[in-house]
Amino acid sequence: MMKTKEQISYNMKQVKCKDSEIERILRNELWKRGLRYRKNVKTIMGKPDIVFKRKKVAIFCDSEFWHGYDWEHKNKEIKTRREFWIPKIERNIERDREVTKTLEDEGWTVVRFWGKQIKKDPTGCADVIEDILRRK
Repeated sequence: MMKTKEQISYNMKQVKCKDSEIERILRNELWKRGLRYRKNVKTIMGKPDIVFKRKKVAIFCDSEFWHGYDWEHKNKEIKTRREFWIPKIERNIERDREVTKTLEDEGWTVVRFWGKQIKKDPTGCADVIEDILRRK
């Protein structure tokens, strides 16, 4: 079923750049473990969703649509305004790579989780983070 322009517009306006559901799920799991972090730190390139500043660990919670999960296949599913959405998402993918490389070059450990990973296994995602923190 095709959505109306109004429905699409409403859906896009609901997208948040911070405090998204996937971020809250992961942060809650980290908080339960006693891991304290900063969120959406503007002074760090890419404004990571979760930051452990002293340990130089930056966590990004990437939603599948905006960050191009399985992009070779998913880009074919975009039906409307392809000339707008495809370059936009491809630039997001490119920016994610640039941010990751720059932060790693500056000594940061960068971890990226897909939203579906976080929803399916928040404990496992938090285990990965906790393990990295323990090793640093």
